Amino acid sequence: MTLLSQILADNAQFVDRKGYEEFATDGFPNKKLVVLTCMDTRLVELLPRAMNLKNGDIKLIKNAGAIVSHPFGSVMRSILVAIYQLGAEEVAVIGHHGCGMAGLSCESVLEKAYSRGVPRSVVAMLENSGISLTQWLRGFDTVEDGVKSSVAMVQNHPLLPNDVSVHGLVMHPDTGKLELLIDGYAGKA
Repeated sequence: MTLLSQILADNAQFVDRKGYEEFATDGFPNKKLVVLTCMDTRLVELLPRAMNLKNGDIKLIKNAGAIVSHPFGSVMRSILVAIYQLGAEEVAVIGHHGCGMAGLSCESVLEKAYSRGVPRSVVAMLENSGISLTQWLRGFDTVEDGVKSSVAMVQNHPLLPNDVSVHGLVMHPDTGKLELLIDGYAGKA
């Protein structure tokens, strides 16, 4: 049985036993918070439990490293939609210790891409088209740097209303302990 077949079989059982009923909610975040965090597998269940969050409490956005890499990219768009369309009033960027984006190099990613059959000519074509892969496939020096950079990108966005607080935190992926880096309430009236 393939992974997809197993997922579909498990899903059919979940629906048949009405496992979804305990997760019933609407599309608006009860706690009026949008969280950007990393896609790390250790955070899937740990992060919500460590923050005492239940289904429906937040809008959750995940990507590699909790990075807002472009002010007009899909992550920032999602944050703005959560604020303007879904009632979020605060943003929390939550990175984690031991993140794979810390020290990530474009070269190591490309070497793995080449070993999986991506032709070097494709990479050359992308770079000749003006796409800076070294810029796009980069990580950050430290998780703290990554969180601070993402918070700054959100805070300084021209479409972000002044009354939205943007916080920066780092989680320990073994214990769930949160460390506050940036208090988004600071300096707000």
